[in-house]
Amino acid sequence: MLLYIIRHGDPIYNPDSLTPKGRRQAEALARRFSVHGLDEVYVSPLIRAQQTAAPTCEVLNIEPQIEEWTSEHRAFEDLSCEVNGRWGWAFHDQTNRLKTPELLAMGERWWEAEPFCHCNAKAGYERIQKASDEFTERLGYRREGSVYRIVSPSEKRIAVFCHQGFGTTWLSHLLAIPPVLFWSSFDLNHSSVTILEFKNNPDGLTSPRCLALSDISHIYADRLPLQFENQIDL
Repeated sequence: MLLYIIRHGDPIYNPDSLTPKGRRQAEALARRFSVHGLDEVYVSPLIRAQQTAAPTCEVLNIEPQIEEWTSEHRAFEDLSCEVNGRWGWAFHDQTNRLKTPELLAMGERWWEAEPFCHCNAKAGYERIQKASDEFTERLGYRREGSVYRIVSPSEKRIAVFCHQGFGTTWLSHLLAIPPVLFWSSFDLNHSSVTILEFKNNPDGLTSPRCLALSDISHIYADRLPLQFENQIDL
């Protein structure tokens, strides 16, 4: 099975929607997926994610299924606090602070450290872990420790259109990478595609590996501006 985790296009957060640039990015995604197709599409309940998925679903004639647990709003409620004088994601603090020997030594108790101790980080991360495990088991892969039991081998291509903060948090669990390391080392661009392979191994166990992270080759193919969040030219 291939799992595609796709961040929404360039957004307007209030009211929740896509900018004209974001709509062009969504159309570029549709052209990308028209090449090899998708079997199932899941989408966050937020409009910007649904608008990003819409052109792809139209081209492939797929009815998207809403997954409430992938909403950025709930993740933000749990994993946000006051950072540098303003409210934001706890892990968007200076990323070097997330790699101090003291914090890394805390291991699975990372949520007790600054700035995570000021928000609902532990419960929020565990909620995403639980929902993720229920989702992947529905797809045929049951979590056992840091790997997955292949309950029902699949060759499907599954897409989930979601968000940055939620997406990086979810990926840390799927790949069994400590969240503080993932948050401080990786990020997801607008309309980017991250691809995980759940290989159907003969021993009945699989560990997803990342084949592509925050890929925006569809942006390049459509000759759209190559930027990270409209801030850094790539």
